[in-house]
Amino acid sequence: MRQRFGLVLMLWLGVGAGVAPQAIHGRGGITLPAPPPAEVTPVLDNYFDTRIPDSYRWLEDAKSEQTRAFIDAENAYTTHYMEQARIRPQVIDGLESLEQVSSWSLPIQRAGNYYFEKRLGGEGQASIYIRRGWTAKDERLIDPAVLSRDPNSSVELLDVSRDGTLIAFGARQGGADESTVRVFNVKTRKIMQDELPSGLYWSMNFRPDGTGLFYSRDNPQGTLIYEHVFGTRTARDTLLFGREFYDEPLGPNDLSTANVSEDGRYLVVTTEHGVPARRVDIVFRDLTKPGSTFQVLVWGLDSRFAAIYAKGAWYVKTDYKAPMGRVLQADPGVLPDAWRTIVHETAEAIDNFSIVGGKAYVVRLKDVKSEISAYTLDGKPAGTVDVEGIGSASHVEGRPTDRYGFFSFESFIQPPTIYRIDTVTGKREEFAVPKGPFDSSQYEFKQVFYKSKDGTQIPLFIARKKGLKQDGTERLLMTGYGGFKISNTPEWNPEYAWWMEQGGWFALPNLRGGGEYGEHWHEQGMFEKKQNVFDDWFAAADYLIANKYTSPQHFAITGRSNGGLLMGAAMTQHPELFSAILCGYPLLDMLRYQKFEQGSHWMTEYGSADDKKQFFYLLKYSPYHNVKAGTAYPAIMFFTGDSDTRVDPLHARKMTALLQAASSSGRPILLHYSVAGGHSAGVSVEQKIQDDADQLTFLWTETGKPAPARQLPRVGLSAPGSSAP
Repeated sequence: MRQRFGLVLMLWLGVGAGVAPQAIHGRGGITLPAPPPAEVTPVLDNYFDTRIPDSYRWLEDAKSEQTRAFIDAENAYTTHYMEQARIRPQVIDGLESLEQVSSWSLPIQRAGNYYFEKRLGGEGQASIYIRRGWTAKDERLIDPAVLSRDPNSSVELLDVSRDGTLIAFGARQGGADESTVRVFNVKTRKIMQDELPSGLYWSMNFRPDGTGLFYSRDNPQGTLIYEHVFGTRTARDTLLFGREFYDEPLGPNDLSTANVSEDGRYLVVTTEHGVPARRVDIVFRDLTKPGSTFQVLVWGLDSRFAAIYAKGAWYVKTDYKAPMGRVLQADPGVLPDAWRTIVHETAEAIDNFSIVGGKAYVVRLKDVKSEISAYTLDGKPAGTVDVEGIGSASHVEGRPTDRYGFFSFESFIQPPTIYRIDTVTGKREEFAVPKGPFDSSQYEFKQVFYKSKDGTQIPLFIARKKGLKQDGTERLLMTGYGGFKISNTPEWNPEYAWWMEQGGWFALPNLRGGGEYGEHWHEQGMFEKKQNVFDDWFAAADYLIANKYTSPQHFAITGRSNGGLLMGAAMTQHPELFSAILCGYPLLDMLRYQKFEQGSHWMTEYGSADDKKQFFYLLKYSPYHNVKAGTAYPAIMFFTGDSDTRVDPLHARKMTALLQAASSSGRPILLHYSVAGGHSAGVSVEQKIQDDADQLTFLWTETGKPAPARQLPRVGLSAPGSSAP
């Protein structure tokens, strides 16, 4: 029976067959020839007596001449589309004004000074600054333009020594996750010779005396924690933790970070098992006692924990027997059941927790809207922090002994503003306020609730320019994520702001799989329940169409990474609901994702096709394996690049080739493949504007009124050396 299912699956996917080459008709008068040809070379895999074909396995090799020729041809094809898009210059002008605005990171306080990242309007990258006191002027310390002539080189503030004289910073290229680590001396204004080589670093902390660094770095055996002493070779760095602890070995999917407690006494190691973590262990070592071993704070429980050592005691945020979260005062050597509760679980999920000025600051989500409450360290309510209506608040940044803390607040219609709060008086002051052309008073957003397929109530944010019609004739852009316990709160994004400025609706549903309502909400979108996420998404689309916010021909959707998987499910399960899809840095081949880049870390969220039970539910929704030849797919742009070292770009390459061969709609299927950008932030503002302009040009054009199609002769756009059949 299973063998027969495999044969049926091969016929169903149309392996070796496709739609006859035809002219492609984008909206807005855009016409294209047939897509560049891609060779069909089926490879058969056998999963538990089920044979699965892969027609484009050769596209997994990013370095082969054949793959590079495919990328060149697809980029030329996409460029041909953009050259015809009349709105693109207008998009660039709009994004220039929205993106070329000054921005700041939350500051780190040391020795009376403030250290932060800042990018001035008109600059391509952020620099690292110091402000020597509250009323002093900002001084630029580290400028990426001085370090490298590459505009896509960026710097990131990692840590500042306790006396404020040394800054550890990361330097990276494009959107890669890997970086090199350097140290800057504030007094001499020079970069020290010490350099940690390019790698994936999970944490970086100065030693209490400022003579070296504790850091965690990824390697094939798992995350290892080292100590580097300044003036010594990195090859001689001391391994402190990682290969095994007691009798339990740690593997490549066990990710450890190391942090030094605020008083400098303890090195605290937190190990997350998988991404997201199914279990978190915490151990600590007394740095005041040379040769001391690690002691256990919590170990071996299938729950998540985050610890802060303050005022001589341990405080832990956890979902242990509290899926919405609570804060406990921990006692090493005793199970959490005996720990004292400081902040009790409520109906609102705890999103963030910090201790600043001797108070615990807890950020909760009340129906996905941020609220900040303060507590004494013995659990008594100590007031709330005012925020500007509905939006997203960050954690309160600071140390247990700092009088002042910092937090940011933003929404779909309000760029992020950074505030300083006095933990003694509760007074709030502005630290950094972006000044741009977006007039928030002209826009509004609301929250509604709708029912998913199984009756679950799902929250949905809807934003617009005031006065926009609700008759089904306007464009609408919807985005989503639904995974890894990541909460999608109302955040500022210049792309969404541009869309609303032009007169389009914007929508964000809070799908299961996120953390908006605690761990139970997350669990409802994991493993075999992943289809709940997709059903929540389709129900949101149905709600918006039924209530005349838009119609299928004007409906655009976008998502990246795990949200790119969501886009893949949207195009393969309900292509009739949408007109244009932007699928960024996506996971699409869910039978092989765990074999590439950081994919193995995510088996705690999705599962693995190497497991018999998990294989069958992954196959059922895996977008790459559910493309049907002859289906009228909407207009689609895949967006990825060589610098994505998190989700392998092979997913987008293979899916582009497969859909171009399968679609019968005559609408464009494009691949936008960057040789400079990647999964993480880091490209220059100018590069980001160009990339965002391509995405918005595509989405806006392909949600306009369809124009009568006209035939265009086939022309060859394949790059030299490509393997046409």
